[in-house]
Amino acid sequence: MLKGSIAKLVEGQSLSEGEAYDAVKTIMEGAATPVQVAAFLTALRMKGETVEEITGAARLMREKALRIYPKAHDVVDTCGTGGDRSGTFNISTTTALVVAGAGVPVAKHGNRSVSSACGSADVLEALGVKIDLKPERVEECLNEVGIAFLFAPVFHLSMKHAAPVRKELGIRTLFNLLGPISNPAGAPYQVMGVFAHEWTEPMAMVLGNLGTRRAFVVHGSDGLDEVTITGPTRVSEWKDGAVSTSEVTPESVGIERGQMADLKGGDAQANARILREVLSGGKGPRRDIVLMNAGLALVAAGRADFLADGVRLAAKSIDSNKALEKLDALVQFTNAARG
Repeated sequence: MLKGSIAKLVEGQSLSEGEAYDAVKTIMEGAATPVQVAAFLTALRMKGETVEEITGAARLMREKALRIYPKAHDVVDTCGTGGDRSGTFNISTTTALVVAGAGVPVAKHGNRSVSSACGSADVLEALGVKIDLKPERVEECLNEVGIAFLFAPVFHLSMKHAAPVRKELGIRTLFNLLGPISNPAGAPYQVMGVFAHEWTEPMAMVLGNLGTRRAFVVHGSDGLDEVTITGPTRVSEWKDGAVSTSEVTPESVGIERGQMADLKGGDAQANARILREVLSGGKGPRRDIVLMNAGLALVAAGRADFLADGVRLAAKSIDSNKALEKLDALVQFTNAARG
């Protein structure tokens, strides 16, 4: 099966959604050799992945994942592709806690660092969160605490067949795009950051194909896979069966522009300190970028009509200590949970 797909790709031909599904199924079931996996991923990357190919692959990823079924119907995920190599602190993880503090349940899908010094799993572990709970405990955590961390290796067991090849290749592949759209909780609302501006519209379309109700796919003009405060951010929104693209600036919501240097992080311990500082009410560019991203997530979930309203709700989540309380509750629950 994979040989036929590789042959098409090297000729510059795209796969149908069904062909992409079958190709990734072959990989995930361990029926392809490492050489075939590497050839497939490289040929696909060189041709350029299409919406249909990503959709088919993502459907397979979701089917193979261990699932959880939250009670709430307005669950949000804030997960980016990574790969922007910016060295910022963990913006989307901090954002997730602020959104949860505002009363919106968050299923934060994530992993250890791939290209940065500190991934979401690394910083949460440094904060005292037990990250590798069994899926049933993660489901309980989401239902009881209002936020849970879905550690990718726990839920995507079949990724073990592709992981060594990805590591050896050392380039961006299809799987960088699949991670953020393979949430095991099936979060219907999402803010997703991508590593290049040309991916905002295609990934918004993919999320729509997968049944997402409303999503914002973002890329900062400075290269961040987040809503940025150093300049404008390209935002592609999936809503009501269509994608629309616009630009947001910090000034449009009363936030001052910052410098990239102000957003830098470090290792897991340093980033854990920064995250706690932001949730404890520390002012400045780090808080501002979290407010922008949390504000957009609150719009996605329908808690705010406009970004400015979302930013105000996000500020209230921090200043009322609700966001910090969510972190403490997450630490407490995950350490008390059995397995």
